[in-house]
Amino acid sequence: MHERGASVRELIAENEALRRQLSSLIDQAESNHAIMMRHQAFDLELVAASSFQELVNTIFSKLPAVCNLDIVTVSLVDSGADIYTVMDRLGVDFESLPNLLFHEDPEALGYDLAGGQAPRPRLGLYDPALYPMAFPQAPAGLASVALVPLLRNKRLLGSLNLGSRDPSRFTPILGTDFVEHMGSIIAICLENVISNEMLKYIGLTDALTGVYNRRYMDRRLVEEIARAQRQAYRVSCMYIDVDYFKQVNDTYGHQAGDDVLREVAGRIKAELRMSDALGRFGGEEFVVLLIDADLDSASMVAQRIRAGVADQPFVVGEGQMLSVSVSIGVATLGDAGRDQAIEGVAQQLVAQADQALYEAKEGGRNRVVAK
Repeated sequence: MHERGASVRELIAENEALRRQLSSLIDQAESNHAIMMRHQAFDLELVAASSFQELVNTIFSKLPAVCNLDIVTVSLVDSGADIYTVMDRLGVDFESLPNLLFHEDPEALGYDLAGGQAPRPRLGLYDPALYPMAFPQAPAGLASVALVPLLRNKRLLGSLNLGSRDPSRFTPILGTDFVEHMGSIIAICLENVISNEMLKYIGLTDALTGVYNRRYMDRRLVEEIARAQRQAYRVSCMYIDVDYFKQVNDTYGHQAGDDVLREVAGRIKAELRMSDALGRFGGEEFVVLLIDADLDSASMVAQRIRAGVADQPFVVGEGQMLSVSVSIGVATLGDAGRDQAIEGVAQQLVAQADQALYEAKEGGRNRVVAK
């Protein structure tokens, strides 16, 4: 009897151990399923991002929680600052993205690029001397990191940089399939949104001068006037025309005329703030939108632009020196149009600046008229 009782107790204990083991396996399976679902949801959010800002916001806001990380940064290869320039002109708020990093030279990303082989992920303990570019604002206690190359057709777009305070989180002996998959998804999405944003920018800019085109300016005027009415600040508009431009083309040729337009656009832009917008309306006409600027301050900027063009000769063609001037009309959005349709108010503002420009040209050119 004693032996039979002991055998029953052993069976019960073994059964209980199996139950605990099964329960642990079920818990682990449920945990793995939940992790997989979070990652799938994250992948779907990445793929659904329709703009550069939305994509990088998703990476920085969701990935740390999805993967239980203490820091995530993204480094992009941006030779010539083309990506940064276009995204800035399209309104990306870089101040809200301190962990988005740009590098002229791919060597700065910290990968072994010798031999033409595609770089591999780098996992290991955090060393500030090894990873200064990937984590310029590393959190206190950062212990282990993973640098994941963002590759498209063996071309290095950038690096996804992951950091944890857990020293065992990323070690050289860990498999890299998971982080490589994540890097692949992010690289595809980055390439897509950057290409789309570049096409959008091309569609909104003037090919000759590089400033915005009329299509963009018409849209921006409506947006800024609506915002100005909500927030009660002034918006001013300049209409600028290059004086005697036809004579430049007739005398020096169309190439010289193109050189003049590019230089005029550059000199106008040099007097503007980042918040202002410059567009070419066609031919030799430019329009400037000044944000939070009343008529007096807009007139002062217009006078600086006029002097900046007239006071320094232009070099065109094969070194010919040419004097160029502009006439400028200035108008400011008043309070009268608050009850009118925004599109109509925008048209009136431009028309008022155009009328002021007409008076400037009738008055002798190379002058500013404000209305």
